[in-house]
Amino acid sequence: MKKSIRFAKISAIGSYVPEKILTNDDLSKMIDTSDEWIQARTGIRERRIAADGQITSDLCVEAARAAIKKAGISAEDVDLILVGTITSDMPFPSTAVFVQSKLGLQNIPCFDYNVACSGTQYGIALANALLTSSDSYKNILLICGDKMTSVVDWNDRATCVLLGDGAGAAIFSATEKEEENSVIDVLLGADGKLWELLHVPAGGSSEPASVKTIEDGKHFFKMKGRDVFREAIRIMEGCAREILQRNGMTVADIDFVVLHQANLRIIEALQERLKIPDEKVCITVDKYGNTSGSSCLIAIDTFARSGRIRSGSKILSVGFGAGLTWGAAILKF
Repeated sequence: MKKSIRFAKISAIGSYVPEKILTNDDLSKMIDTSDEWIQARTGIRERRIAADGQITSDLCVEAARAAIKKAGISAEDVDLILVGTITSDMPFPSTAVFVQSKLGLQNIPCFDYNVACSGTQYGIALANALLTSSDSYKNILLICGDKMTSVVDWNDRATCVLLGDGAGAAIFSATEKEEENSVIDVLLGADGKLWELLHVPAGGSSEPASVKTIEDGKHFFKMKGRDVFREAIRIMEGCAREILQRNGMTVADIDFVVLHQANLRIIEALQERLKIPDEKVCITVDKYGNTSGSSCLIAIDTFARSGRIRSGSKILSVGFGAGLTWGAAILKF
């Protein structure tokens, strides 16, 4: 039987951030810092913190429900779940199986993938490939979610001011109409030689949890800030230029640019290098901090809820994360 020609469309995007707000002034009462110091270096004013007992799969489920509702489908219409996370509920099984269970689903395939802050772009590539290469799936639920505060060292002011909790989700649906195709192109990359720039040292097979790893703080997020800043700008600029060039496009052809929300200074540097006008850039890092792989989905959903994204809008989304990993996607709504 001949396989039909299929494309992937974005039926809906949803997001979720916890209710609790941790402001810079709140942090200044916990560590030696100030609102002025944090904003000058990061652009962050506040971030969201998961409630007691709220775990990564809970954040993912809330975002998933929002996307499912916006898509006008039921949870039972989902036939595959992808979860991008670096703060899984436990080492195994995957967070995706807990999401599946909490959504009341059974039997459908589901799995996690771990690329940190490039989660949106890698997830788009996965969903697009699965939908367009097989007739097996109609609706794929993509979720990126992290409880980053679960790996925060609250005594390290260089990192604890950056991170927040949240999740973003999207429903990708199969369509045979090329004009409905939402995924114009996706570009992915990685360089494992630079893994030390962003990592959590212990908890895996190289350094299993022990009294010593806990005492040494090896279960916390570690970052070489200056190196990350430099590499993030270099790599994100490069992959943005490459994906535009190979599609015969320029920034002028893009309606909105959604960059990983890690640091306002990184976003501003890329905006200057790529000559992106202010009205095309979405900023959420000031309100939510760095929510890892979900940041681009949350930002796109924020833009959509503001009414700025309309039918036919083209979005360039670029991410960069631990690994090092990176990706760029051009989407049409």
